[in-house]
Amino acid sequence: MKTIILPGYSVHNQEWALEVKKSLSFKQSVLVHQWRHWQLGGTLHPKHEIAGILKEIGRDKVNIIAKSVGTMICMLILSEIPDKINKIILCGIPTVSAERLALFKEALKNFPAGNIVCFQNIRDPFAGYAEVKKFLSLVNPEIKIIKMPQSDHHYPYFAEFQKFLFDY
Repeated sequence: MKTIILPGYSVHNQEWALEVKKSLSFKQSVLVHQWRHWQLGGTLHPKHEIAGILKEIGRDKVNIIAKSVGTMICMLILSEIPDKINKIILCGIPTVSAERLALFKEALKNFPAGNIVCFQNIRDPFAGYAEVKKFLSLVNPEIKIIKMPQSDHHYPYFAEFQKFLFDY
């Protein structure tokens, strides 16, 4: 089993992803996905990213830790390879639009609610805890959402990630 980290959009999220990797690497193989636009400029292209992520995953079963835009990419990957995804940690869901709701509902319709958790900061500037709680309750009311105290879009909850992935 390995874990793949899908960071947020901007390049400064790479540091967060590397911190997550460092906190988990002693337990298993951990990959940090490098968004193409970090090196090449431009914008994120989901189809290109998904193709690269599927290659990184290969034949292995994986856990996914996704932050911000990575949460959307995570849902697209789950739709492609549901049988290869073990557990999912979502951090900082950035938008709760109707389009995003449809994507999450479709991707998660057959995924066990006990294998997914969402950490959302109470006053995340993109979408706060209350918004995301309402959003996820429309997706599946059994999905656990954990309210975190910060007022930013940073998710340094490495011990909590470890506990969810490795405590049975």
